[in-house]
Amino acid sequence: MKIGYIRVSDKRQNPDRQIEKMLDIGIEERFIFVDRQSGKDFARPAYQSMKQVLREGDLLYLDALDRLGRNYDGIIDEWKELTRSLGVDIVVLEQESLFDSRRFREMGELGKLMEDQFLSLLSYVAEQERNKIRTRQREGINIAQRKGVRFGRPRVEMTEEFQEVVKRWRKGEVTAKEAMRICKMKPSTFYRRVEELKGEA
Repeated sequence: MKIGYIRVSDKRQNPDRQIEKMLDIGIEERFIFVDRQSGKDFARPAYQSMKQVLREGDLLYLDALDRLGRNYDGIIDEWKELTRSLGVDIVVLEQESLFDSRRFREMGELGKLMEDQFLSLLSYVAEQERNKIRTRQREGINIAQRKGVRFGRPRVEMTEEFQEVVKRWRKGEVTAKEAMRICKMKPSTFYRRVEELKGEA
């Protein structure tokens, strides 16, 4: 049976391109498993569900090796478990000329050796790409911070309306809960800004 596994890094990314590839090679939609999360480990719901479905002789399709995962050692261990323990064959569409485990299987022990070498090389490349992405993200954040860009929730400005509401609250004209509702603040934010207001007084 043909089965497809798809992974995108987060919920904002669109898996449609990968899904279309799987449909084009004749995989039924019910046998296409999609995860929307990081490939740092294999504790992914769709991936684990897929492993429950896989049987010896099945053919698993991946769009690219890094869709399986991003961790060098994890990819190798998982590939070997699927192909050698479960008896499943894997085709990586992006590197189909290199990565079709059926070809390695046909070559016997020599095929295992060649498969291990290719897998080690490409898994290493996948992990290094993940490390480069993290490095670029950190560099981008550092540059933005040096330029004054703030990350996280936007700071609530100390408006005249806020100051007026605080005065009314201190006089007992409104409750703290009502003051927070008017200012549209959570308790932690409200009391923090009240303290900041004292410092500016």
